[in-house]
Amino acid sequence: MPNTLLAPPVTLAKELVGALRTDGYVVASAESVAEISGLPLGDLQGLSPFWEDLPRDPYLKDGGRYRFRRHASYEIKGEQLQLVPHRAHWQSVDYNALHGGIERWFEPVQTKLLNDPAWQAVLMGIAHLLNSLKPVTTWFVEAHQFRIDTTDGIGRPTPEGAHRDGVDFVAVFLLNRTGIKGGETRIFNAAGSAGLRFTLAQPWSLLLMNDERMIHESTPIQPLGNYGYRDTLVLTYRSNGFQDSPQHSQQQ
Repeated sequence: MPNTLLAPPVTLAKELVGALRTDGYVVASAESVAEISGLPLGDLQGLSPFWEDLPRDPYLKDGGRYRFRRHASYEIKGEQLQLVPHRAHWQSVDYNALHGGIERWFEPVQTKLLNDPAWQAVLMGIAHLLNSLKPVTTWFVEAHQFRIDTTDGIGRPTPEGAHRDGVDFVAVFLLNRTGIKGGETRIFNAAGSAGLRFTLAQPWSLLLMNDERMIHESTPIQPLGNYGYRDTLVLTYRSNGFQDSPQHSQQQ
């Protein structure tokens, strides 16, 4: 039986801002991602090998071994992209009932990737697009490299279920899906029951969402053969500082 994927609705680069303002989400092709980043598509694709060396996520409360990740944080002020000292990733239980309320210290993004002009161009390209919707003085950005694999027979991209992230905007880039079925994206309007489902399949295609308006999740993956995996890059943009634990605030 063929592994049929439901294709996403794709918006042209020149229409992304208007569609995101109207609908609360957009899907962009890899070509559009390259365009808004000011890059040749090949430069984007050249970043993908950095997903081959991600440490296992030690915080999964379901006991799973299927998630690997690295993390970095930035401040973007105008045209200035500033890497901040490595910090914990923290979410309140309001946004992540499974893993919220704890400081999670993931291994940092590799220096070679941090210094890659294409990596930096992607972060700035999304910031430029978002500035057309919500001009801010500083974007507080977290970057997460993920690999979800089928080591346990099943891998869960969003073990916390359908959720919001507690930020302004969330960008999810699909980098690769190899030897799997599942991994379907589902998004819902937070103010109602309207929803949409599709599967990101093109390497470097993008789902960009207004996190205040949309709830999202990805369905589990299973191997088509002995083993498979799904690689993503998730960027979150927040206008009022990083999310930090209350304990962190008390230490300042």
